[in-house]
Amino acid sequence: MIKITRVTMDDLPAVVQIERAGFSPAEAGSPAAFKERISKLAATFLVARDGDRVVGFIVGPAVNAKFVADEMYTQTPTNLVTGGHQLVLSIAVAPAYRGQGVGSQLLTEARAAGRQTMSLDSLAKNVPFYTHNGFVKVGVAASSHAGETWYNLVKKL
Repeated sequence: MIKITRVTMDDLPAVVQIERAGFSPAEAGSPAAFKERISKLAATFLVARDGDRVVGFIVGPAVNAKFVADEMYTQTPTNLVTGGHQLVLSIAVAPAYRGQGVGSQLLTEARAAGRQTMSLDSLAKNVPFYTHNGFVKVGVAASSHAGETWYNLVKKL
């Protein structure tokens, strides 16, 4: 059974491994970036566990901005205590656990603290997963992250 908990610094190696399995080297966050995210975003950084094993995660800041900005990937913002918008910088599931609802469970558990919306940027190939989970595609993102075309998706909370 999958249990969702807050991240700990001990989870860093597993988080980095799962990130690298889900994203290209240009897209993936670095170990240093994830270390900073764990320390600054502990309240909004969740991991999916199968027993003691981390099998997925979701992380992002709760801020006043409605959409992810590229600089957030390198300079982690500070979370608002309540309100604002829950952004998702990264969501990833270990390959052996994909297709089992872990990503959807992480998206559901990440809603908290009176946020107005949850939003993220997605590659076209992943848009159907997010629309299935209640997100609406609102257009092409301003992002140039990893030289890819990203789409803004938003879900009202």
